[in-house]
Amino acid sequence: MRPIGSVAIIGAGNMGSGIAQKSAQEQFDVQMVDREEQWVERGQSIIANFLDEAIERRIFRETEAEEIKARITGVVGTENVAKDTDLVIEAVFEDFDIKTAVFATLDEVCDEHTVLASNTSSLSVNALAKATGRPDRFVGLHFFYHPAKNRLIEIIPAETTSKQSLDAVEQYCKTMGKVVIICKDRPGFVVNRFFVPWLNEACLLLQEGVASAAAIDAVAEKAFRIGMGPFALMNLTGPPIALHSTDYLAEQLHCPRYTGAANLRKMVEDGEMWDIGEDTQCSDEAAEIIRQRLMGQVFSVSAQIVEEDICSMEDVDRGAKVGLRWALGPFEIANRIGISEAVSMAQSYADLAEFELPNWFADLAEPLEFNYVDTHVDGEVATVRINRPEAMNALNEVVVNQLGTALDSLNSREDIKTIVLDGAGKAFVAGADVKFFVDKIQADSFSDIYEFTARGHEVLNKLESSDKTTIALTTGLALGGGLELALACDYRIGTRRTQFRFPETSIGIYPGLGGTQRTPRICGIEAARFAVLAGNFLDAGSAASLGLLTHLVDPSEVEQTVSGISDSGKPSNKYPARPADSSHPAAAFALEFYNDANMDSLAAGNCPEGFDPEDKMVSRQLKSLSRTAPIAFSMASDLLNDAVLTEDNLQQGLALELERLEDIFASSDALEGLSALIQGRRPNYTNN
Repeated sequence: MRPIGSVAIIGAGNMGSGIAQKSAQEQFDVQMVDREEQWVERGQSIIANFLDEAIERRIFRETEAEEIKARITGVVGTENVAKDTDLVIEAVFEDFDIKTAVFATLDEVCDEHTVLASNTSSLSVNALAKATGRPDRFVGLHFFYHPAKNRLIEIIPAETTSKQSLDAVEQYCKTMGKVVIICKDRPGFVVNRFFVPWLNEACLLLQEGVASAAAIDAVAEKAFRIGMGPFALMNLTGPPIALHSTDYLAEQLHCPRYTGAANLRKMVEDGEMWDIGEDTQCSDEAAEIIRQRLMGQVFSVSAQIVEEDICSMEDVDRGAKVGLRWALGPFEIANRIGISEAVSMAQSYADLAEFELPNWFADLAEPLEFNYVDTHVDGEVATVRINRPEAMNALNEVVVNQLGTALDSLNSREDIKTIVLDGAGKAFVAGADVKFFVDKIQADSFSDIYEFTARGHEVLNKLESSDKTTIALTTGLALGGGLELALACDYRIGTRRTQFRFPETSIGIYPGLGGTQRTPRICGIEAARFAVLAGNFLDAGSAASLGLLTHLVDPSEVEQTVSGISDSGKPSNKYPARPADSSHPAAAFALEFYNDANMDSLAAGNCPEGFDPEDKMVSRQLKSLSRTAPIAFSMASDLLNDAVLTEDNLQQGLALELERLEDIFASSDALEGLSALIQGRRPNYTNN
């Protein structure tokens, strides 16, 4: 199966145009297809308006928006889709006959290699696959609205879908920066399975006169920590969608409780929206009924999803947090309110809906434990994925410990030749959990910070000392501790989406997981100062020129690159101590600007002799350096110099990094910088 480089979207409505736009943003060649020219033009107009708004909000420059539009070709008629298209996504009405008619045409038009996909929120993927002439090259996709903004996507393979087709589509979704949930083909898939009945239950509460729509919304917002309640959400997406979806689930799951409430049905028949009003008051008794019914529904149905092996409980929570923007997922909420109460609520709703509450949930007595590190073995290659995309895969105590356990297991296996580290969603790992550090400083618990960091060193050393070939798939953001994790690997593969940064000196600390020691050993002291002291954002090209990125490839070439590295084995020299391409502008500037002779001037906040402070690159560096915490800058600079002095003895250098940890976290600047980051403000450093 060849990688996906070209995409066609059938249907130029709000959803189809959004998928086309997002695909073009990620540099895929896109055809946007509809039955008539006017509908294609409407889709192009929707995209143009969206991009104009993005320009106003400074998300894109005008030239970038024009490039996105230029990648989208309007096509009239499904029969005119280019024969050699790699992936065709149907995004027409949720009607089985209409969709299968589209696929019948595509099957005739497209090459043998083309993968067909249906963007569906409810229809059976297995049934759709059987209706095509290529059931092995067919997959269900459930994009969440708006596809260019919402990061969640559910991938639903049919029973006949080949591994090659699934892998190709998953890579396409990952290149789009999506958080991927691969789930079984069951009605409602994951998110809609629990979310749609939740909306209908709110309608039933209103119909029963428990409280007003405004009060039900208010109670739901507080109970679930969400920004909009069920009635406001239905007004946003349209009551007809809620009615169609809940009736479908009632029919498919043989659950009369899900049949659309009479008030919802009348609302749709009359073509109206919910009149929510502003009176959010209700009695405590009514509020408790609302809370218990809505929570019980979510807990019981989420338990069914896991029981039916549709996906993991972690993916259920992920779907709620990423797709619906809930603060916590259903199972995390269950832990928060207490398992016994959650089970009681779930049992009450199951009795009401007349279905069996799964035993695994009904018998719970202890808080649920979540796994954020997944391991998949394919032949001699093991992939370890940090799967916490709702938090940009940030490192916390649980993640670090689970990663250490996974690496111990793989390092002990003789059948494993290569270990690949990956991050779910758009980030590899976006640093460590900053709130942890702030909480521990405020609690005067430095020992916890030291223990966490020391444990991090142990885990990274499992990569450093591994006899396996280790690869970090840094195809997205790798910041702070995430970049340090990647640098412990033998190789780092990146794509055009790659961005590296050490932000520590600007938030009052220094890189404490080996960043001050491995960086100069990889790219030399000058380039390390450029990366660490100024906290420069490094795009893929700059990171490759410094040698921090060892392989810069097209997204379609990632799998092939992993295979090639695995065949060639460990590098002959992991730490060359010089940039990979000293002629690159970033590397050349770093070598000149951050040499030893200029460091006293830079430490004093002055422009070194021979440089023009008005020069764009120079002024940017001086500005970045002026925003660092003085103590953090000084300590990071000393540790970078120590990396040179300790030469080949990496462990000695790492010991120095740990040894000085208490000094940096004892500074008031550390608390100020970390707190300012959480609060979204600029820090005020006192050099204290």
